[in-house]
Amino acid sequence: MKKILLALTGAMMLFAQSVRAEAVLTVDQLGNGVFALIGQTAGRLYGNFGLNANYGVIDTPEGAILIDSGASSVAARLLDGEARRLTGKPVKWVINTGVQDHRWLGNAYFAAQGAQIIALQRTVTDQARLGQGQIESLARELKEQMDGTLPAPAVQPLTGDMQTLTLGGRTLVLRYFGHAHFAGDAVVWLPQEKILFSGDLIYVDRLLGILPESNAETWLAAYRQAVALQPARIVPGHGRVCDVTQAQRETGDYLAFVVGGVKKFAEDMAGVDAAVAALNDAPAFRHLRNFDDLHRGNVNRAYLRFESAQ
Repeated sequence: MKKILLALTGAMMLFAQSVRAEAVLTVDQLGNGVFALIGQTAGRLYGNFGLNANYGVIDTPEGAILIDSGASSVAARLLDGEARRLTGKPVKWVINTGVQDHRWLGNAYFAAQGAQIIALQRTVTDQARLGQGQIESLARELKEQMDGTLPAPAVQPLTGDMQTLTLGGRTLVLRYFGHAHFAGDAVVWLPQEKILFSGDLIYVDRLLGILPESNAETWLAAYRQAVALQPARIVPGHGRVCDVTQAQRETGDYLAFVVGGVKKFAEDMAGVDAAVAALNDAPAFRHLRNFDDLHRGNVNRAYLRFESAQ
């Protein structure tokens, strides 16, 4: 029986790799051995292995750096294969930018391969708190793809809000700017290349999601600090590689619209229904994927957080 299960698992992983090459991730080569792996803007689905986000691969003489590890061990295996294809080297370091499931639940797979998992302490704290629930929630859609996936935050997390890393001769800066999509979300900044891997701080092409874990007001402040780095290229958490202009139009302006709108209603104690009704018409953002599904909920949750802070 054990041999049969191992064979089935191996066949599933090989199938995952073949599907990825054709339909799951698109590679954007940014130059100097830096690659963006662009996921679908749909939800976390069985057919995309939960890889509906963006990831990064950086080539070094000593091995590959992977930015974010996927939603499961199966997804991690898929990302590992892509990193090896692009660099010819195994993944030696995995950097987690955030707390949402598809940012880090592949950590255990890479740790078992001998890779070092790198994350800030504040990121690890929230991963440890939320990990098991995230696995259980994803299993409803991803089914057996989640088998064997375990929460595995970095064993030796980094303290502080900014750490400069030298990995395989490459310089990267892991920075925290504030509570955004999740409280522990961070970014990876490549100062020499002026490339920002924003994690879930920036969304383009699809509407960002303000969750119960999110703080829209501090997210806006964190976004502004990130773009103040003046990146030439941004690999957003979701959507195509972009510049600051597109990021401002589709993340910065949207957050400012929601925060400015709900803050006024909350200060006046007008009620969440009044805020949602007044801000429902947002034509500047209606072109973004998932607008109809997410916008009203975003306003609702942003208002309730403001109200609770009064």
